[in-house]
Amino acid sequence: MTKAADLFDQTRPVKDGYSAKDIEVLEGLEPVRRRPGMYIGGTDERGLHHLAAETLDNAMDEAVAGFATRIDVSLDTDGSLTVRDNGRGIPVDPHPKFKKLSALEVILTTLHAGAKFSNKAYQTSGGLNGVGISVVNALSEELDIEVARDRNIWRQSYQRGKPMGKLKSVGQTQNRRGTTVRFRPDRQIFGENSTFLPGRVYRMARSKAYLYRGVEIRWNCANELLKSNDTTPAEEVFHFPNGLKDFLALSLNGSKTVTAEFFVGRVAGKEENGSGQGTVEWAVTWPVLGEGFINSYCNTVPTLEGGTHESGLRSALTKGLKGYAELVGNKRAGIITGDDVLGPASAMLSVFINDPQFRGQTKEKLANAEAARFVENAIRDHFDHWLSGAPEAARTLLEWVVNRAEERLKRRQERDVSRKTAARKLRLPGKLADCSKNTRDGTEIFIVEGDSAGGSAKTGRDRKTQAILPLRGKILNVQSATTSKIGANQQISDLIQALGCGTGERYRADDLRYGKVIIMTDADVDGAHIAALLMTFFYKEMRQLIADGHLYIAVPPLYRLSQGGKTLYAKDDDHKDELLEFEFSQRGKVDVTRFKGLGEMPPAQLRDTAMAPGKRTLLQVKLPEGQDKQTSDLVESLMGKNPELRFAFIQENASLVQDLDV
Repeated sequence: MTKAADLFDQTRPVKDGYSAKDIEVLEGLEPVRRRPGMYIGGTDERGLHHLAAETLDNAMDEAVAGFATRIDVSLDTDGSLTVRDNGRGIPVDPHPKFKKLSALEVILTTLHAGAKFSNKAYQTSGGLNGVGISVVNALSEELDIEVARDRNIWRQSYQRGKPMGKLKSVGQTQNRRGTTVRFRPDRQIFGENSTFLPGRVYRMARSKAYLYRGVEIRWNCANELLKSNDTTPAEEVFHFPNGLKDFLALSLNGSKTVTAEFFVGRVAGKEENGSGQGTVEWAVTWPVLGEGFINSYCNTVPTLEGGTHESGLRSALTKGLKGYAELVGNKRAGIITGDDVLGPASAMLSVFINDPQFRGQTKEKLANAEAARFVENAIRDHFDHWLSGAPEAARTLLEWVVNRAEERLKRRQERDVSRKTAARKLRLPGKLADCSKNTRDGTEIFIVEGDSAGGSAKTGRDRKTQAILPLRGKILNVQSATTSKIGANQQISDLIQALGCGTGERYRADDLRYGKVIIMTDADVDGAHIAALLMTFFYKEMRQLIADGHLYIAVPPLYRLSQGGKTLYAKDDDHKDELLEFEFSQRGKVDVTRFKGLGEMPPAQLRDTAMAPGKRTLLQVKLPEGQDKQTSDLVESLMGKNPELRFAFIQENASLVQDLDV
């Protein structure tokens, strides 16, 4: 048996065959072919199109640097992609370090070779580490490159990263310049994923034109590559003078937005003039419906995972909106976070900086800390001016964002309650007298005004199908209250718990515990006001409950009329006068009793007049079809916190009043 100490004896010979001959040294482009995932993220569809992006980025760098005005992108029937620019052309003279090789061949066959490590040839660029085009070359079955430079045309061909001959001059030209790269991805590397998708390359080329308004990109695709259901055009020319604003409008496809105008702008820092800050361009809006998105770019390279430039945009918008709220005295805006502002927004952000630092070769996240400060400072000032210059739009946006923040807090509160009660028996409000039936079918809950009315209703109810929830006086007006105030209100909390279906966007129709939800209040002005407050609550917090036909209003009597053995009930004064005239004999005295409230009614009378099916009168609350906007405006006018709207409503409708007791 081997002793434990022997395991750590460094003097004992090790016979495992591991020696210097096992150490491999991969030269040239062999590391790329052996481990392509390290350079393009994988050999799937995404990695394949990364080759197209790298090639197009090189052409775009020439455009951004001011040397190219046109780029041609073509997909051919043999599966090859061609990218041509009219820039300076890759240098073809001998490289000073590798004198037997041209600079062109060094760039195509050597990792980390290029003109973008310093800012001598390019102030800003998407290719930063000299890897892009050499990786494309390494992972292509064939790559042909043509350079028009100094009135000469040069060509060279490669197969799987290896030159098939020397760089040759093939003629002269008087009016051509630039670089043309044609390559076909290697099927040995990509397998069934070796065919470019026309729609994806088309959108990539189009986005580049949006990002740099000074370039024209010409798209061409062989008709044979377009499937019958493919909407990608075979030919198109991209040129967008409005840049990201046009890009955002196309992405939204006519969707309604909170503000009519987009927040757009462009700040050209000192970087463009060669002295080191950068350029930022943006276009932001807030769609009323649907999910938001943010597409960000650095030096025309899409940063799919965001980064510090997105953080700068988030800070600028959040601080700007909070600053505006403080200016106009909106105290509710203190709960706003960056996610409330930028999360629902649709935004395009493009920055050009001198020395971007990306995480990983695929450049999906920007890491420069200074980019956050630069973007925030550039955008914040413009956002402040935009808000102050359009006060109506600013107020609408602020209110919309605050409402979303309040909804977020409400959802979090509901999740907290859900977590607390998940492992326990269903928790119901203490004042709720529940029905005994376990299923929802045929069950009802009466929301009544006060404990005395609740006592009469509990005694007179059908215990099997009817539940009673008494409320104390007038509930909170949710139309003018903050989410935090609504969440802290015990009566509303009891009502939400009793119904069990959640509120707002988290409303769950299947979890509603009762088939009918019946508001039963006193037949007087105060009772009508309480019923209005409850309907406002259901409209704002559980609108689907109304739409599904679950909400009703009971019509209890206001008067009891009796003469001899005859007893009738009247719902209001007009009904009382009608009964006195037509239902009772004029020869005897009619005893008229006016109920002060539901609590004054004996349980049997309350049951027979307001609760018993077949004897009671119920009014179903419905939503007007096709009038969502009008209904919302009416609720806001009557129940909101702006008294001017109520005054205007009274003035407009005063002529409709036929009888007013004073």
